[in-house]
Amino acid sequence: MPRRATDFDETLFSLLKDPKEAAAFLNEHLESSGRDRDALFLKALRKVAMAQGIDRLSSKTKLTRRAIEKALSATGNPRFSTLSNLLNALGLHVSVEARPKRAS
Repeated sequence: MPRRATDFDETLFSLLKDPKEAAAFLNEHLESSGRDRDALFLKALRKVAMAQGIDRLSSKTKLTRRAIEKALSATGNPRFSTLSNLLNALGLHVSVEARPKRAS
C-alpha cells in the first residue's frame, strides 16, 4: 500500500505546537526585511496560533476568538499588549537584543 503524503500545513502545524519551534519560526520572520515584513510576521503568528488552537488561546488570554482572528488578520494591527498576551499564552515572550556592530 502506498504511503500517504503528508500535507505541508499538517507537518508545519505539528512542529509549531512546540514553543521552541514556534519561537524559531517567528524569529526567522522577524529577521526578514522588506515592506511586507510586518504582514508576514502576523501571518506566521496566525499559523502558530492556529497550530496551538485559537479556542485554547481565547480561554488563556481572555480575548474572544473574533478579537484574536482580527488582530492576526491580514489587515490586523494588534496593540503591543495584545501581542504580548498572545505570545505569553503560546509559551513565548518578547525580547530585545543589541544588534551586532557592522564591520566598517
